[in-house]
Amino acid sequence: MHHPSGLQQLLHRMAEAPTSCDCFVSLPPGSHHNHVIFGKNSDRPRDEVQEVAHHPAASHPPGCLLECTYIQIPQVEQTHAVVLSKPAWMWGAEMGANDQGVCIGNEAVWTRETVSPGEALLGMDLVRLGLERGDSAWAALQVITGLLEQHGQGGQCRETPEPFSYHNTFLLVDRAEAWVLETAGRLWVAQKVSDPVKNISNQLTIGTEITAEHPELRSVAQANGWWDGEGEFNFSQVFSPENPPARMELAKQRYKGGTELLQQHDGSVTVEVMMSILRDKPSGICMDSGGFCTTGSMVSVLPTDTSLPCIHFFTATPDPSRSIFKPFIFSDCSTPVPRVVSPQFGPDDPVRKQPRFQSQVDRRHDLYKAHQVALSNMDSNPDEGLAIYNILRDLESQCLSEISAMLRGEIPGDELGDLFFDCVDTEIKFYQ
Repeated sequence: MHHPSGLQQLLHRMAEAPTSCDCFVSLPPGSHHNHVIFGKNSDRPRDEVQEVAHHPAASHPPGCLLECTYIQIPQVEQTHAVVLSKPAWMWGAEMGANDQGVCIGNEAVWTRETVSPGEALLGMDLVRLGLERGDSAWAALQVITGLLEQHGQGGQCRETPEPFSYHNTFLLVDRAEAWVLETAGRLWVAQKVSDPVKNISNQLTIGTEITAEHPELRSVAQANGWWDGEGEFNFSQVFSPENPPARMELAKQRYKGGTELLQQHDGSVTVEVMMSILRDKPSGICMDSGGFCTTGSMVSVLPTDTSLPCIHFFTATPDPSRSIFKPFIFSDCSTPVPRVVSPQFGPDDPVRKQPRFQSQVDRRHDLYKAHQVALSNMDSNPDEGLAIYNILRDLESQCLSEISAMLRGEIPGDELGDLFFDCVDTEIKFYQ
């Protein structure tokens, strides 16, 4: 029997669709209008449910503690309103926005720093904490790096007993600028985005153009023999692992594909363009490979004109090529949308019991269930399924038209506060 060589196995892996998350940003002049546009696909275990949760701004008593996914940390006295796309089992989020016009998404990476086996803050916890506590992209970055140095990062990153944990990179965006933050344990390095368009995948991308860094970054690299202290310091070269996981190797071609898609539209990126990039299957950005797939997607429009509201679009369902984006606008009178929020299991939740993840619970929310049935029907009756999907894409287009009119000042923004509720409700009715 012929057994494939290591090289052949690597070539086979490289030929498969690449897997894991992708974040994108377009800054003026990369965007068609005077908007900053953010996008992310969250690629997670296939059966994991992603919910969309809105938490209003809140005041907290001095000295109280905050329960994150695995650990408690001191709470701050005031937190911003946030909207999050998050795996339903964890406290943190894959991506989200706050009412200050900040958006954050994270990516898994592995570095020469070993991943701590203990429980600490997940990268997803840091996304949510940055949004709850940061009123700009830079302020959120400082929140994350401060908490990283205090509490570290680590812990199980999926809802199974089999070990799976990683370090994180982040794309942080506001109405004025964008930052890339890359971490290795408690160490970090940051780069202010200077190009009109930028994307990150599951790899280190910051080389010698460093805007800010952990004060001990270079001394740790020298002490470990990763850098000789001579010449320019290149973070990605110094801290990338010598034998990176296949996931990081595969991300290189997806990163290149994402860059090419963005650059094709450089100067003309719109919300529709960003949605089309997230729906792109040939590049692997809309991912469906083995046990992983795109389980949630987000696009945000952040006008540089602060008199205009920011708009955040979420699918709340897997596979953006067969889902629709629904717009959320922060408003004092936003209607709660429980149909995209998963059931709560309290102290009986497998993530709360020790040892963790010894059983499974049904975390599907109403929209997720309806979407699952619709996908099954589409597969068994393609013509009817396509007709329903085309109607829903028309609904998405109508929403985008209303949003465009609002951004031109033709419709007051406060009239669109219930748009997310209405779109979710309409989508479920169509599926039924």
